[in-house]
Amino acid sequence: MIELKGVTKRFEDFTALDGVDLTVENGTAFGLLGSNGAGKSTVLRLLSGIYEADGGTVEIDGESVFDNAEVKRKVFFINDETVQFGGMTLAEMKKYYGGFYPNFSPELFDKLNDTIKLPERKKMDKFSKGMKRQAVVMTGLACKTEYLFLDEAFDGLDPTMRNIVKRMLVDAMLDRKLTAVISSHNLKEINEICDSAALMHKGKVLFCRDLDSLKGGVHKIQAAFEKDFCKDDFEGLEILHFEKNGSLTYMIAKGDEETVTEAVKKKEPKIFDMIPLTLEEIFIYEMEEMGYDFKGVE
Repeated sequence: MIELKGVTKRFEDFTALDGVDLTVENGTAFGLLGSNGAGKSTVLRLLSGIYEADGGTVEIDGESVFDNAEVKRKVFFINDETVQFGGMTLAEMKKYYGGFYPNFSPELFDKLNDTIKLPERKKMDKFSKGMKRQAVVMTGLACKTEYLFLDEAFDGLDPTMRNIVKRMLVDAMLDRKLTAVISSHNLKEINEICDSAALMHKGKVLFCRDLDSLKGGVHKIQAAFEKDFCKDDFEGLEILHFEKNGSLTYMIAKGDEETVTEAVKKKEPKIFDMIPLTLEEIFIYEMEEMGYDFKGVE
């Protein structure tokens, strides 16, 4: 299990993280969402032991991460930058990481590259950005660690390669219960892979939710009434958004489907439809209700 409790991190006069609490269960895929500068990369660097927290605790399996070689053998961090690998070939990468990670599998490395088909003897500084990202993801999976941390994992990949990388991640999670923490500003990517996600903003966690329950707990209603109702007339219903357009009323309401339906039907609508919401829409309305701007998360 991954646990962050009351974590703060500062860089001179800039507070990157401000009292962050997070829990990630083993064998799950967890998404870190937020715009640039939200604190996502800082969380991953703390989990990888690159940074030391200024306050609070950062633990994996009950042990502090920083300056702990045993814990670090359990994790592989895929940075959003790949310049450090530029002078290596794939063959050299395989040899290098095989010396650090006891469970490194050359067979898995070769099997993954049979799918991606990257040149093994070519220096990585001659690769495109997408090819470099594929190579590092492939290496991380071949290390067969218990935890894999990916910072903007799909950045620079074309749609075909995105699907290949996603499939590799999902296969690893199913085959050996890999725990993955994936940062992204792209909600669609998180929705396709992750079980739960946290939304970060200016160094704070705004909320952390199981995605299935989140999608089942917010509803969009389109209705028409004979009487003229306002938002406050729907007692006992938590309404995130209320809008009228001609004879139609549009509402975004929180709660289970049965409760929301019953509350609206008490007003005897002439027209009533419950329309599925995308995860992006749910996050937008949640953010608006909390007084935040959702710009920067797509």
